[in-house]
Amino acid sequence: MPQEPNPQRRSEKSRTAIIEAALELCAEHGYGHVTVEAIAARAKVSKKTIYRWWPSKGAVVLDALDETVNPAIAFPDTGDLRADLEAQMWGLLHGVMAEPRTGRALTGLIADTQHDPDLARSLNADLIQPRADEARARLTKARAAGQLDPDADLDLALELLYGPVYYRLLLHQGDLHTRAELGALIDHVLSALAPKGKALARSTVLDQDH
Repeated sequence: MPQEPNPQRRSEKSRTAIIEAALELCAEHGYGHVTVEAIAARAKVSKKTIYRWWPSKGAVVLDALDETVNPAIAFPDTGDLRADLEAQMWGLLHGVMAEPRTGRALTGLIADTQHDPDLARSLNADLIQPRADEARARLTKARAAGQLDPDADLDLALELLYGPVYYRLLLHQGDLHTRAELGALIDHVLSALAPKGKALARSTVLDQDH
């Protein structure tokens, strides 16, 4: 006798199809033009199936980003703070923001949170805060190792590092195109955080477009 279909496996297949459809449609049409109806049609599921798992389009896209971007923006810990920041931020810039599927989804989702407080809280809790915690932990370790001033304000440091990235993204000012540009940003911030009387060596990373 043929085996009965596994409902759990079937559900996971549908869930994956929905997440993939949401990102594909964001890349093709932009977040603002994506609807739950369009996601359902592309994933070949019913709207009821989507609403069974997510309350809105934004929630679908948030889950899709949460699952997709983590490998690209994992925070390394090699002992070299500048190199670790550069690797993680380059992954964010070119593995997420410059990638049409995730970049257009992220910018649209951030815009959507301006008038959806529940989505804003979910974005912060699921995507933003965990990444900020990883970065803060790496800076805390560097401060304990004497690489940063003991009184360095790490929350302000995060804003100085990542603020320009999101400013360029959301206000269409162009991204940081090369590792040299990114290295210059990191140099400026880390120089301000260096232990008093001890300047940090500037980045020697070559200008790499790839």
